[in-house]
Amino acid sequence: MRMFGLVGLLIALVVVGLLARKQLGGVAAPVLPAGSAAAGDARAQSQQIQQQFKQSLDAAMQPRPLPDDN
Repeated sequence: MRMFGLVGLLIALVVVGLLARKQLGGVAAPVLPAGSAAAGDARAQSQQIQQQFKQSLDAAMQPRPLPDDN
């Protein structure tokens, strides 16, 4: 009886492993175009992200108006 439990456990493990591999296999890393154009695009995108972050940080640091106690 213990042998059936062990075999069942191994079968379940194999099925879960196959499903996990199938799920992870569908995720592919984006392919960037080769050459200096990719480096320029990455640099421009990096600067844009930095600007957006700075603007968000500046907006978050602005004092909020206090509510009236009426």
